[in-house]
Amino acid sequence: MSPETTLDLPPSPDDVIDKLRELVDPDFKDYDSAALSIRAMALIGRLKFLNRAANNATRAHKDVTAEARHDMDQSHLQLQNLLYEKRHLEREIEKCRQFASVYQDVPLYTLEEFKELAPEEFKTEQILDDEHQLMLNRLNFELTERQRLDQRRKELAQQKEELLKENKSKLNTMDSVKAYIDALMKTASETQKKVDDLVAPPTESSSNPTTS
Repeated sequence: MSPETTLDLPPSPDDVIDKLRELVDPDFKDYDSAALSIRAMALIGRLKFLNRAANNATRAHKDVTAEARHDMDQSHLQLQNLLYEKRHLEREIEKCRQFASVYQDVPLYTLEEFKELAPEEFKTEQILDDEHQLMLNRLNFELTERQRLDQRRKELAQQKEELLKENKSKLNTMDSVKAYIDALMKTASETQKKVDDLVAPPTESSSNPTTS
């Protein structure tokens, strides 16, 4: 079930309880007792049905909450991973920004790294034999790599913003579901109390009134 799913509250038992109260009203004392008993049993059956519906709704909303919490945990983990990678890239970008304008002072990939990572057209035998062209290609490759890292940093920042929005949406959903469950539990508790009051045996004093 998606956390975005809207779940409806079960019907209120108040109407059924009011009808049960009517059956014990003095106005009904002359009614056929069998008919009243049948009516009472039907209403009690309806009340039990509503109680089961409330319990089922509570379980359903607990499942929604658990799923939303799991999704949020997963998003949080992804966000932490992205933040870690983002910090690493920011450090690398900062290093790139601080390089000197004189190419000799620029921290380049080592020649071995360049030969391993650069495209083939950057490191042909003719270029490797030409010290000037080799340095130009190494600088060009360094610039390309730093641009790639900067683009990756921007992508990570965008992913971070999307994950933060997603987490906020899921957190709002969890808060809504929690309030919904609290309302359901309150309704179920009130329903149970009303049922207990209705089915409680009469006290001795009320069943055997004293004669004057």
